[in-house]
Amino acid sequence: MIRHIMHSRAFLTMLLLVNLFGTLYGYIWYIPQLVETAPVFLIFVPDSPTASLFFTIAVAGWILGKHFKLIEALALVTLVKYGVWAVAMNLLSLTVEGTLPWTSYMLIVSHGAMALQALLYLGKYKFTYVHLSIAAVWTLHNDVIDYVFGQMPVYPSINQYMDEIGYGTFWLSIGCIGVAWLVVKAGNGDKPRENNHASPLRDIQ
Repeated sequence: MIRHIMHSRAFLTMLLLVNLFGTLYGYIWYIPQLVETAPVFLIFVPDSPTASLFFTIAVAGWILGKHFKLIEALALVTLVKYGVWAVAMNLLSLTVEGTLPWTSYMLIVSHGAMALQALLYLGKYKFTYVHLSIAAVWTLHNDVIDYVFGQMPVYPSINQYMDEIGYGTFWLSIGCIGVAWLVVKAGNGDKPRENNHASPLRDIQ
């Protein structure tokens, strides 16, 4: 029953709209940092809204009966990563400061929901190892931009822990890529054996 509701056109449309508005709000939230960011880094700075944008596009594809496979791979990996990351950073800030503004609690709930929704649709994704490889490069490259070039989101109270946060973020990325790898492995188990030798380049969409 719940699965039927989750995959219904009406529910997916509502999910698309929620993520679309959340994405727009996220980009607005990043404006103060974006105006101080060098143009070459702009695409890599608003991590969470870009992740929810990927998911919004993926959901739009599902509504249309299509699978934008690369977008689905990017959505799963980045939604779980940045959803978990933001919850962890706000909880670390709470530990350091002893209190948080209400907006931080809102971020904990909204980013926790980001990660959860990505996991709830594990059976819906149709991406391949090729798409996952591209998503993995994007995700790990983003870590380099954030922690080598200093473009990570601003959390003033925990700046002194950035080396440890960067290290932990790398392994969080690896874990999320691992989850997506399991999705591909499970999906490949349902494919006819004769398709296993098809050129991986044909799968890029």
